[in-house]
Amino acid sequence: MNWITNYVRPRINSMLGRQSTMPDNLWIKDPETGEMVFHKDLEQNQYVIPASGYHMRIGAKERLARFLDGGSYDQIETPKAAIDPLRFRDEKRYVDRLKEAKAKTGMDDAVLAVKGQIEGLPIVTAVQDFSFIGGSLGMAAGEIIIKAFETALELKRPMVLFAASGGARMQEGIFSLMQLPRTTVGVDRLKEAGLPYIVVLTNPTTGGVTASYAMLGDVHIAEPGALIGFAGPRVIEQTIREKLPEGFQRSEYLMKHGMVDMVVSRLEMKATVARLLRLMLKHPAPEVAALPAPPESPEAQAA
Repeated sequence: MNWITNYVRPRINSMLGRQSTMPDNLWIKDPETGEMVFHKDLEQNQYVIPASGYHMRIGAKERLARFLDGGSYDQIETPKAAIDPLRFRDEKRYVDRLKEAKAKTGMDDAVLAVKGQIEGLPIVTAVQDFSFIGGSLGMAAGEIIIKAFETALELKRPMVLFAASGGARMQEGIFSLMQLPRTTVGVDRLKEAGLPYIVVLTNPTTGGVTASYAMLGDVHIAEPGALIGFAGPRVIEQTIREKLPEGFQRSEYLMKHGMVDMVVSRLEMKATVARLLRLMLKHPAPEVAALPAPPESPEAQAA
């Protein structure tokens, strides 16, 4: 035991009023350039690296706080789904994984559905959180998404969904796969009612989610650099035994090939979605206050 490190130094720090520990996340490294960014600057910029524009992953609650007016919303109550229907266990029990994910994210499952407003327009929003078991789609997450569609129908509001997922949740087997057709029915009912449905694809959106509600929107918006597809690039390369093009399955590549309508920075997402909804709902644009007239020059006043 090093008594200087473990005893003397803490005693000196306590006498001098110093913190014994420093936070280890004050600086965050840009995955693209390696640049170090101060965490407060990154937080104020909605977790978009200022220099490179790289979009870091963001939690569901943090996203809603930046996307909805005033960061305020009412969470939609959803029916409880069966927990661990297959009594699944791999390295640890599935119920233990659920407990850890709930404690980590403060969410009941991988999706958060709420009612709120965006630039004064009432909407229903559902956000997938990749931090909750990879944003995987299970029975509970499926129920939340379906309830969000039903709430939008009941209130006659447009629906905006932020997708971030690794696909269906393997621990629930066929029960997770059944959420794909169920959520698709929810999309169909919303469209039959003539209500807009906008999907924002974030990094990553893969697996069964892209085979259902994530690719059935009226408009598909993607964040820059997001990985979007059914199977991952490595699986595809191993299957076809060919090298994939540069940027394959990324937002910009998919927009170029017609799979995505537009690529929009997170910093401009709120304004873009609000503008699209006003066009689809035929709502007038918000009035812009007229600028005051410039003062007349002395020559004009004399004349």
